[in-house]
Amino acid sequence: MADKYVAYVSTYTTGTLTNDKKSYGIKIYDVDLENGCFTPKDQVEITNSSYVTITHNKKYLYSITDMGVEAYRIEKDGTLSNLGQASINGMRGCYLSTDYEDRFLFTAGYHDGKITALRLNEDGSIGEITDEIFCKGLGSVAERNFRPHVSCVKMTRDNRYLLAADLGMDHVNVYELDHVSGRLKLVDIVRSDLESAPRHIKFSQDGRFVYVVHELKNYIDVYSYGVEKDMPEFEKIQTISTLNDYHASNSAASALNISEDFRYVVTSNAGDNTVTVYSADQETGLLQKLLCLPVSGDYPKDAVLFPDNRHLVSLNHESDTMTFFETDLEKGLIMMNTKEIKVDAPNCIIFHKLKS
Repeated sequence: MADKYVAYVSTYTTGTLTNDKKSYGIKIYDVDLENGCFTPKDQVEITNSSYVTITHNKKYLYSITDMGVEAYRIEKDGTLSNLGQASINGMRGCYLSTDYEDRFLFTAGYHDGKITALRLNEDGSIGEITDEIFCKGLGSVAERNFRPHVSCVKMTRDNRYLLAADLGMDHVNVYELDHVSGRLKLVDIVRSDLESAPRHIKFSQDGRFVYVVHELKNYIDVYSYGVEKDMPEFEKIQTISTLNDYHASNSAASALNISEDFRYVVTSNAGDNTVTVYSADQETGLLQKLLCLPVSGDYPKDAVLFPDNRHLVSLNHESDTMTFFETDLEKGLIMMNTKEIKVDAPNCIIFHKLKS
């Protein structure tokens, strides 16, 4: 029997529609792997679901919302059952993730530069706040880059350190996690170029390599990662552009995703309105650009390969669409293969494999 998947799409709800539909911030779709398209399945009432994540045991989904964070149990058919919400004691977050034991939930605060750690209960519900960190500092006093903007929080795959990308301060903070108390201790800072704006972080399958996409300077930095004398060690081994040599001005790198088999890395470029796909060398961690092509939409906030790598979907935030493409990664091509789907202010997408 062929594997079956659903896709969860998080959307902003404020100011998008004037009827009751605007309150449904999470859209659920059945995935047609063969034809590379979606069919609407369900929707969940939640305000401004700017980002969603699924636990590593694949049982629960968590979402950012205006009130903090919301928890859901993933049912056998892929629909979601609400488990309640919790406050993060700050402004609305922009990103969230769990540790690899699914014992803690971390949120990133773009607006207030805050990292929040919360304990997770065995039933998937959200417990108490275990730590709160307000990042400090003064960056380049120009435009928005003058104070902390935490845009991503991700654990290393050995589950020892939390990496927090600070887009405003141009660095990634590295925190050691106390797995009993849930407290975070700053142990290192990985610095990026001035006004490069590190936005999202991903790890290779074996955890030896870290990929950091930079919004304002449109490139991915690749780092090797290890632990020496009980301290994290990061060494930059590559910097590679997210754009073609010819590109639109004022482009901003947005998405960063890794294919289900970890062989490909995907990013997208707002302004240029393109998607870029790289092959990832499993031994060296180095990236090779395979394509950088238009997505037929405005501001691709997220872009991801289907689980079999034969199709790609782009979430176009400003044109309120999802566009679908057939991929030929050997030839470096994507070809639009089905009609776009209208969805208001899409922000993030996750594929989820249904249990047999």
